[in-house]
Parts: sequence; structure tokens; C-alpha cells
Amino acid sequence: MEFFRIKKDIPFMRHALVFNIISFATFLLAVFFIVTRGLNFSTEFTGGTLVQVSYEQTADTEAIRGLLAGAGYTDFVVQNFGSPKDVLIRLPLKEADADDLDTAQSMARQGEAVMAALSAHPNPDVAKPELRRVEFVGAQVGKELAENGALALLLVIIGILVYLAFRFEWRFSVATIIANMHDVVIIIGFFAFFQWEFSLSVLAAVLAVLGYSVNESVVIFDRVRETFKKTRGMTTPQILDHALTRTISRTVITHGSTQAMVLSMLLFGGEALHYFAMALTVGICFGIYSAALVAAPIVMWLGVSREQFIKQPKAEDPTRTADGACV
Repeated sequence: MEFFRIKKDIPFMRHALVFNIISFATFLLAVFFIVTRGLNFSTEFTGGTLVQVSYEQTADTEAIRGLLAGAGYTDFVVQNFGSPKDVLIRLPLKEADADDLDTAQSMARQGEAVMAALSAHPNPDVAKPELRRVEFVGAQVGKELAENGALALLLVIIGILVYLAFRFEWRFSVATIIANMHDVVIIIGFFAFFQWEFSLSVLAAVLAVLGYSVNESVVIFDRVRETFKKTRGMTTPQILDHALTRTISRTVITHGSTQAMVLSMLLFGGEALHYFAMALTVGICFGIYSAALVAAPIVMWLGVSREQFIKQPKAEDPTRTADGACV
């Protein structure tokens, strides 16, 4: 299925150096912001208090955020939990809580304070919330989550590297990993520059973008390999231009439909899905760019050629006759 067909190949590789200089500059900026500004980690990583409350009717999360902000709370997260009537509130770890040896007493104070803030609703007809549970997440747990998340990212990268090396050829594997790391670092750089909250859901989005970018690279490299096998008389840049041009319609269909879904989450998903959708939005846009304009030029510069995909015929043994007998 194609929306359109481009008859003349677009000379992407003619401007490959310019595209990669831009990518390298963007990558360095992202690294700079990550190092200098750091990430604004959520309570899953830094530790904090989880408070679950339940209402008799559908909970108004925006009103709950307003009540907590009015009570002096900052950097909190309010989201539905399981049903529209249940709400999970994440509060960051304070120094007083971190130094408090009596964790149970600290949780009780936090729960009472949150319930007092939620009970101060100006509309008397709104039912009072019911406290379901209060849990404390220590800084050590947050550190372990951060380490496990980094380990998951590393394992995904290694798995992609091995898969592409077996599926295609080592040059494609190296090019794809470089392009994917380009996407991941730029996503994290956006979060560092704007100080958006980096949570477990954002980490899940980063891992999803890795898989999404690999899928785009596999589609393009499949077309490159097919073109190398079927076409003669074309140079490597011409083959890459042809493969990229022939996948543009497919890219518009798949990425356009995916981005439409992600934008709906970004615009209408509320605060709970906002940064998750933001990470996917940035990742999808840069994933398209890197697969076509970063990975493909790197493959070209690494010396991919038609001979690597054509099986050479076995040389005949000169000691054998036509009927297979030895001389």
C-alpha cells in the first residue's frame, strides 16, 4: 500500500555529510545539557511517599492538584490508579523525611497532611476522600530502580547489536547502534534542557523508541540489501538513495499513524501521560531522521558493497572431470 510513488530518486547521500554534522552538533548539545543541568528525576528514582485515596464518584484530578498546590506541596504527581475513583499521589522525599528514623510515623504524618488538604475542598457537596494506603519509597530503592533502568537500556542495546549483526552484516549493526544512541541521548537531552520530569514511564518510552528506530532501520536496510542483489550498475550512494526513496511512502503511513496516536495522548492524556507522550514524540521524529540520514550514510562510509550480499560461486576442482571422477 502506497499513498504516493516518487519516480526519481532523491539524492540523500549527496548531503550526507551536512546531515551528520548537524546530528553530531545536536548530540554534543544534548550531552552538554545532561552533564551540566542533569535530569529531574521523579519520586520513583529519588524516593518519596505514595498516598492512595478513593472517592465515591469519579475523582477530579485537576481539582486534587489544585488543593495540593494550595497546601504548599510541589513536584507532586496525581494520577488515576486502577479506576476513575481511585487516585495515586506521589510526593517527593523531603530532607526531614529522609532523616526520620521512624518511617511509620513519617508516613502517618504525610497521610494525615494529604487527607487534610484534600478535605478542604470548597464545594461541600463533593464527597470526602477515603485513605486506602500510604507507602514510603526510600532513596535506596530509587537508586536501585535507576541502576536497573540503566541495565535494561544496556541489555536492549546489546540485543539490538547482536540481532542486526546476524540479520544483516556488521556494518549495518554498527550504523544502527550509533543512530539509536543518537536518538536516546537527544531524548534525554531534551528532558535535561527543559527539566521535564524523568520517570519510569519516560524510561519505558525511551526503550520503546529504541525498538521503533530499529524497526525503521531494518525496513530500510532490507530494501538496501534487496536493491544490491537485484540491481547492477549502480553505485553504493545511488542504491542507498533508491532504497530511502522507495520507503518514504511507507514511512509516512506508519509514522504518521503512530504520531497521531501519540499526539492524542499528549494533548488529551492528562498529566499522567504527558511526559511519556513527549518522549515518544521526540523519539519518533528523531528516529525517522536517524534511520534515514544517520545510519544510511554511516553504512556507506563503512564500505558496504554489492559483493557482500552476493554469494560467490564455488571454484571448480581442476582435478575432477566433467562426470565428477578424479583425474
